[in-house]
Order: sequence, then structure tokens, then C-alpha cells
Amino acid sequence: MGLQHGVARGADSRYLAVALVLILAFMIVEVVVAVAVGSVALLADAGHMLTDAGALAGSIWAIRLAARPARGHWTFGFQRAEILSAAINGATLLVVALLVFYESVRRLANPPPVPGGPLVAIAALGVVVNVGATWVLAKANRTSLNVEGAFQHILTDAVAFIATLIAGVVLLTTGYRRADGIASLLVVALMLRAAWGLLRDSGRVLLEAAPASVDLTRVLQHLKESEHVLGVHDLHIWTVTSGTQALSAHVVVDDSCFLGGHAPQLLDEIQACLVGHFDVEHWTVQLETRGHAAHELGTHQ
Repeated sequence: MGLQHGVARGADSRYLAVALVLILAFMIVEVVVAVAVGSVALLADAGHMLTDAGALAGSIWAIRLAARPARGHWTFGFQRAEILSAAINGATLLVVALLVFYESVRRLANPPPVPGGPLVAIAALGVVVNVGATWVLAKANRTSLNVEGAFQHILTDAVAFIATLIAGVVLLTTGYRRADGIASLLVVALMLRAAWGLLRDSGRVLLEAAPASVDLTRVLQHLKESEHVLGVHDLHIWTVTSGTQALSAHVVVDDSCFLGGHAPQLLDEIQACLVGHFDVEHWTVQLETRGHAAHELGTHQ
């Protein structure tokens, strides 16, 4: 399993690196054109592309950090780095969305003159570059929140450039200056949706909520069906990082389990249940007698 994760992360790093090179190359072209035509709007968009480049670079860094082995106080290694990267990507998407919303409303109220020709040319190039980067990242493992965060950044940019291209064509053909502001508001809605998804999912992991895909009632039911099990309490299920779930529980068994030497077989049974039915590989189960719970503090069902 570790080899598969290593191969997947290596491939994801390469996909992210290719997308990063595409975005940086386009950003340089956009800055040159913006300076040449004196367009503040294009220069501002180049700044937005810089945040995308930062998101991609941060995702690559998080993958490499997460690959480091567990040691010392870091008993799970640095696997949560990928979740932190996803949360940061969600937060930056939210901030950019709010800034674009403010600018869009301001332009709708007082639309400034926009150079139609350069706008259409850069938007068309932006569509090609961002669709290409999106296509590359679509090959990566998007079940990883880290990769998904980078993907959402680039995807919303691809949509933004398509909207900008349409707005530029409308501007050139009709002279309607508010087209750019209207297109931007549509992109803001997409950014907010992507930001909410990333912040929600990364927040569940960071706050150690049970994975949405795991039914706690079914887990309890399966554990209690094992022979010699009288009850289960202090059940905790959480996500360490994307694709890695952990579980701990106190399982109350009858005395014969200890006296008759059934404990090892019971642990094997529990392991088969957790791995087979719920895909939980990291698990810790404390077997205890019926009266042991009276000596524990802070127990819960």
C-alpha cells in the first residue's frame, strides 16, 4: 500500500509541476502585454495567476512533506500537510473571490474603458493554457484534497478566461462595457462553490470528524456481532489524510475471552471486519472486562 501511495504521489507531483510551468509561462506573457498596452486589468489578472502558481507550488511542497517517514513526535509523519495545503487553497480561493466580487461590482457601477483587442487575445491564450493545465491535473489523483484544491484553482481560472473571452467579444462587437463585470460575477459564484467544498472537507479532517463515507452505526453493529463481545464504547474514527482512516475503540468482552485464550482470534476477527467492510487500516482496539469501564474517565458511547 505504501508503494502505491508513493507512486501516486510521484505522478501527482509531476502533473502539478507541468501545470505550474504552464501557468508561470502564461503569467510572464500577460505581464509583458499588460505593461506594453498599459492595462491595469491585465496586470491585476497576472497577480491572480501568481496566486495560482503559489497554490500549485504549495501543493507540490505538501506532497513532498507528506512523503517523509514518521519519526520522533511526528507519529503519523507529515501526512496532514496535504490537508493543510487544501485548506489554504480553499481560503485563497475565498479571498480572491471576494476581491473579484468587489472589483466586479465597482466596474458594473462605473465601467472603465477596457482595451478590447488585447483583452480578447490574452483571454484566448489564457483559455488554451488553463484548459491545458486543467487537463493535465485531471489525470492526477483527485481523491487527494491537496490535488483537488490545486485543480479547483486552475479550473476556475479556465472558466474565468472563457467568460473573459466572451466578454471581450461582446465588448468589441457591441461596445457594452459592463460585459466584463457580469462575466466576473459568474466566475465569483464558481470560486465560492469550490472554496466552500475545500474548506468544508479539509475542516472535517482537521477537526477529526468521522469520515462522511463511514456509518458509525454500522461500525458499532459489526463490532458487536463478534462472539464474546458484550459492548463497545469510546469509538473514534477519523481521517489522517486523504485515503487514510484511523479507528480506536474499547471493546468489552466476557471473561472467557481472556481465560480461554480467545483474545488473539477476536482481534483477527475485528481486523478482518474493519479492513474488509470499512477500509480502515490504522486501528487500535482495547479489549477489556465488563467492570473495567468503571475505572475509566471520560468514557462515552
